[in-house]
Amino acid sequence: MSEAETFRVQRATSDFRWPNGARIAVVFNLAYEAWSPGKAPGIGPMGNVLQPGFFDTNAHSWASYGAVRGIQRLTRIAAANGVKASIMVNAVLAETHPAVLAELHAAGHEIVAHSYGMDVIPVYFDEAGERANIRRTTDLIAGITGERPLGWISPRGTGSLISPRLLAEEGYVWFGDCNDDDLPAIIAASDAVDSPRIVAIPLTMDVNDLPHSIRYGNAPAALVEQFRAILDNAPRADDAPFMLDVTAHTHAFGRPAGAWAYDAMIKLALERDDIWIGTRMEIARHALAQGQMFKDQTT
Repeated sequence: MSEAETFRVQRATSDFRWPNGARIAVVFNLAYEAWSPGKAPGIGPMGNVLQPGFFDTNAHSWASYGAVRGIQRLTRIAAANGVKASIMVNAVLAETHPAVLAELHAAGHEIVAHSYGMDVIPVYFDEAGERANIRRTTDLIAGITGERPLGWISPRGTGSLISPRLLAEEGYVWFGDCNDDDLPAIIAASDAVDSPRIVAIPLTMDVNDLPHSIRYGNAPAALVEQFRAILDNAPRADDAPFMLDVTAHTHAFGRPAGAWAYDAMIKLALERDDIWIGTRMEIARHALAQGQMFKDQTT
């Protein structure tokens, strides 16, 4: 188990604004996920877990839909609306579906490293093992796209206590294994001038298809209405800036029953003039360019 480290954290002040002076930033994420060979999700659409030691073919088949159909449908919807998505990609997909990954990159979407597989969670590793997974994931994705990914989100958003330092040392610009804020923060391993920095971009869960519909059984239409309600009411209640993720998993809302909701939420955001829509990498660059808007908070 990794030991806790002390990081220098600079958080955004109330004066922080998104590009064009917007108070709300919306990121349209896609979770393009897969498990290591011989592995399957711990739970599938049937809801009940199999006895230990048995391979869950139902859950495995359900999760495989994302690579077979879901990613194509959701990226068609994003393209039709003129939106670039931040796409979380497990590196195993670079091995099993390299052409798809190459197409996603060529289309201009942001490719976000999402570990090797959904079962490969950084918190389980020691430092050497975690660094090896970061390098393996990075190299596999770069080998297909020709470009190293610069952003990282761990499976279930669960990095280790030392993930910020390791990712910064490996050249990552931002990571999303945090949900303690609704604005980006800038993290450094120490006060040293040459200490590597990384932008922490929260992974907000308020508009996410997997907990909303799979875990809690809500209809896709309810998520659209929740998104609408946030956009309508949050700015009236408080004038502080914030960001909001809209996340669709390719094996969940990548299906016809849910994909229309992703389309509807994109259209809701595009209709408003108080929202800036961008990728997570664009958020990171904006945060670094607005360094004067961040104050120290040691943690």
